[in-house]
Amino acid sequence: MERYRELAGLIDRFSGRDGVHATAIPRVGLIRSTKPTEPLHALHQPALCILAQGRKQVMLGDQVYTYDKSCYLVVSVDVPVVGQVTEASAAEPYLCFRLDFDPAQIGALLMELELDRGRDEAPGSGITLGTMTPELLDAVIRLLKLLETPRDIAALAPLAEREILYRLLLGDAAAKLRQIALADSKLQQINRAITWIKRHYAEPFSINALTRAAGMSPSSLHHHFKAVTAMSPLQYQKQLRLQEARRLILSQAMDAATAGFMVGYESPSQFSREYSRMFGAPPVRDITRLRQLQEFGLDQPAA
Repeated sequence: MERYRELAGLIDRFSGRDGVHATAIPRVGLIRSTKPTEPLHALHQPALCILAQGRKQVMLGDQVYTYDKSCYLVVSVDVPVVGQVTEASAAEPYLCFRLDFDPAQIGALLMELELDRGRDEAPGSGITLGTMTPELLDAVIRLLKLLETPRDIAALAPLAEREILYRLLLGDAAAKLRQIALADSKLQQINRAITWIKRHYAEPFSINALTRAAGMSPSSLHHHFKAVTAMSPLQYQKQLRLQEARRLILSQAMDAATAGFMVGYESPSQFSREYSRMFGAPPVRDITRLRQLQEFGLDQPAA
């Protein structure tokens, strides 16, 4: 428990206030919230998330992942999720450490240590929970303590991150990390499909172009894509379109019809129907509610 208190103290100290905060350590972020949040839609990138305090629920399709300081969360591909902080208070805020993965570093570690590459098995869900270990916790604390001595970050942060990755490769998420690093894995084929959808989400859907990008047959692509993301490629495109439209309306004060057109909808009525189905209310009502949540600080964090 003492080590968790130390981790909580570091996250609290270097975040300072509620929200998502970048740090001086590359690809490391800190998230803090003093109250439970509303369910929040986001595109979660490949990352490790470790909690020092609080509890979080992440939904991927109809799959629900609940985690606290007893376990860590690994996301292996970009996936649209609905996240919600379910346990947080002013006295004991939700405190999260996040490390975005660098596939090249994972691959280099696999080669250098000659760790078992494993067989290219079906990738399974893009989200995995693993049991925290004292060794992993110590490595994360040592990485964050470098924020106290910024001049040491360039030399020592890569060593601490290397140990974190090593501990993950020995733990419950080992198979997922291997798949992230291996260019010829089925997970990376799905990742190439996801990258294609992200680049062309506002264009008409093309299964032929998608299968060429992934290097898979249509049946294999649909099977593995749904296993990883809990949705079909077309549903994934729709989620990206609606999330981007919501962002445009909220951040750029764009009207719903224009936002829908910008993300690829030709019919305003279809856009409104699908928007309401995903976010629970038509665009105008939903954005009004979101702005109220922003005013009261209930719209964060996203990781």
